[in-house]
Amino acid sequence: MTTQQLPIAAMQARLVELRLEHRDLDQVIARLTENAAQDELQIRRLKKRKLLLKDQIDWLQRQIDPDQPA
Repeated sequence: MTTQQLPIAAMQARLVELRLEHRDLDQVIARLTENAAQDELQIRRLKKRKLLLKDQIDWLQRQIDPDQPA
């Protein structure tokens, strides 16, 4: 079953999961960047994951609540 076939309730639940993970990653990245000795590669990977999550959140939000034409 693709995301387009999921009921709205399932998409909303997934949206909540993605937002939580996005927030958690934001906190981890902030902590890691405070310490200059941290691995830059790890920080870059976390930031890429965060961007991917943001894209998924945006896509799911559009599926749940598509723009209405004016």
